Amino acid sequence: MKILSGSAALWGAAFAVMLTACDKEDEVFNAQVPETNGQPTTAQVQGNVFEPALVPATNERIAQLRVPAGFSIGKFADQMGKPRMLTVSGSGNVYVTNREAGTVTLLRDTNGDGQSDQKQVVANIKSVHGLTIHTNKMYLVAIREVYSADINADGTLATPQRLIDNLPDAGQHPNRTIAFGPDGLMYITVGSTCNACAEPNAENATIVRANADGSGRKIYASGLRNTIGFGWHPETKELYGFDHGIDWLGDEQQQEELNLIKEGAFYGWPYIYADGKYNPHPRPMGDSTYAQYLSKTTLPSLLYEAHAAPLAMLFYTPSNAATSGFPAEYQNDVFVTMRGSWNRTQPSGYKVARVHFEGGKPVRSDDFVTGFLVDNNQSQFGRPVGIATLPDGSLLFTDDNNGVIYRVSYKK
Repeated sequence: MKILSGSAALWGAAFAVMLTACDKEDEVFNAQVPETNGQPTTAQVQGNVFEPALVPATNERIAQLRVPAGFSIGKFADQMGKPRMLTVSGSGNVYVTNREAGTVTLLRDTNGDGQSDQKQVVANIKSVHGLTIHTNKMYLVAIREVYSADINADGTLATPQRLIDNLPDAGQHPNRTIAFGPDGLMYITVGSTCNACAEPNAENATIVRANADGSGRKIYASGLRNTIGFGWHPETKELYGFDHGIDWLGDEQQQEELNLIKEGAFYGWPYIYADGKYNPHPRPMGDSTYAQYLSKTTLPSLLYEAHAAPLAMLFYTPSNAATSGFPAEYQNDVFVTMRGSWNRTQPSGYKVARVHFEGGKPVRSDDFVTGFLVDNNQSQFGRPVGIATLPDGSLLFTDDNNGVIYRVSYKK
């Protein structure tokens, strides 16, 4: 299914424009989307549901995972329940959240063999999800709360102190994430409560920014349906984030968006999506038109396959990249976990992707870790979620289906 749209000027007509996509690989979709509600809005959409069956992450299945030449992949830890987000200290302590269990777990690889051999729960916080380390403190975000905790010499955490307790209710998207920018300020993602709707709370579908103590909170950018993975380019210091597209627009829409996120910018949700397309429902409220929303919408820097569900992302910049880690051409590129689709006929995602940056800008994406889909795409044994790097430059990512944390390394 594809909705085609033109410029704001084209859409400025007072009458409905009939849009028809005839790509044989897409569903047939006809839409009349007038600028105002003075004309009827009509659309025909075919929605699909397909979720591959979950099968165990056996050694045989892991052995057939595909990575580029020179790389290898294996288990860093398993039996982790439903691990979500990751952060790693300078000494190599790995911290992982489990939102369902409400835990933060510390993992260590004490003998340097690439596998965790120590595991310890170091915090219990209901619905904890995002986490990051800043000035030797751990910062953690749940649905409505943000906490900080001192990191002890042994890697454990002191009692978390609540900094914020009034973030918006979650609704459909409870997966808050958190990071500190080059400006030393705290950035928190707040997803929408719904698939597509006019939000009653202005902080939903945004990224908010606050001081390190939680004070001075304000909306940094809006119109972001559910941006979980985000980060700053190491050289340009520009903020990028992957936003989840709207469901129920068909197999091929809405594509996932990689956005250059700027202070005060609006990114279109729920009325404008992708490269300027109009969402038939909901319509803009009051006397507002689609063209007015389009004129103030910042369009994506790059689009990705629909419904792939981008979760965590990071710019690859290990501190000792000159002596370890991945080849030089990976420096300053993005890795992003694609947890995988449910709202399309053939599955998308279920992989780790790489986004190539050239001159500080994203130019294309390709696969980095694939093979979690098996049995002719009827089954899967991994849905990637959190991602981080170890001090040696190797890459970690979580799977919250089979409770595995994977490690990708490169042999120089």
